Amino acid sequence: MAEPVVIWGSGAIGGTIGAYLRRAGRDVLFVDVVADHVREIAAGRLHIEGPVDQFTTGGPAVMPDAMTGQHKLILLAVKAHHTLEATRALAPFLAADGAVVSCQNGLNELVIADIVGRDRTIGAFVNFGADYQEPGRITFGGRGAVVVGELDGQTTPRIQALHQTLRLFEPAAVLSDNVFGYLWGKAGYGGILKSSALTNDTIAEYIADPARRPLIIALVREILSIAAAEGVEPLGFDGFDPRAFMRGDRVAIAASLAALAAYNSGTGKPRSGIWRDLAVRRRQTDVTAQLAPVQAAARRHRIPTPLVDRLVALIQAVEAGRREIGGELADELGDMAAAAEGVKV
Repeated sequence: MAEPVVIWGSGAIGGTIGAYLRRAGRDVLFVDVVADHVREIAAGRLHIEGPVDQFTTGGPAVMPDAMTGQHKLILLAVKAHHTLEATRALAPFLAADGAVVSCQNGLNELVIADIVGRDRTIGAFVNFGADYQEPGRITFGGRGAVVVGELDGQTTPRIQALHQTLRLFEPAAVLSDNVFGYLWGKAGYGGILKSSALTNDTIAEYIADPARRPLIIALVREILSIAAAEGVEPLGFDGFDPRAFMRGDRVAIAASLAALAAYNSGTGKPRSGIWRDLAVRRRQTDVTAQLAPVQAAARRHRIPTPLVDRLVALIQAVEAGRREIGGELADELGDMAAAAEGVKV
């Protein structure tokens, strides 16, 4: 009999994955800090809606303080800035031979491994679009890449089993020997999403706007230069071609941006979760936490990151109510990018 899957953080990402696993017949335990959401799931009223799929499911669901037992597989799906607290909370319930899988945005595997051990940490990359709307209601806006891999790149029985489990959600899920390549690729693409949240444009509108191209190119190249210094080969997905940006190939960059605009225009999630946190939910984003390891790596290699640093500062200013979302914020960051050496429009 398959081991039960614990979903720690049952919002947009975790709730969507867990709902699919539950519908496929897997034993799933949902964990979340929102009491009303937990009650809806436990009552069988977890609604997945949107252009991809619509169905209702549910299953055992608890808040962290009601958690018991020892579990071999925990999918962690909280925001990056909650990783430390959540990992400490789940650690007592992780079996000695178990593993935590980071179904998050950012390089959170590094934080998780420091707490539960590298041998009990599995890397994962997710790029599908989903939004938590209200307790028991999640919009699944669009499919995207799902990748898993051992941190050391080995192909183990547990990673093969996890891969098969995630295929119940995303049939095209990938088992990779370079999961950090995908995570650094997402860091580069994530720069686009984060900077788009400075505006009220949709992601597709932002990417397609010629006025934003110098900023996009400079920001992505700045982030990917750090990956190169770390000895990581960033990998592409869903239209994003990191090699094009790293080479400065204008034709290939234009093709990648066109593909990304098309990918994002065909989704039920038109804006990033970061924009939603700022504009709709009026709460702190995980931008600072996501970019902290990128900045730390840059400092180790003595690589300046003026655009990343300013992007973080602008997001923090919006979070604190000192600035308002609008095109002028992206213009401000774009002015820095326009002066960056080697950027071609």
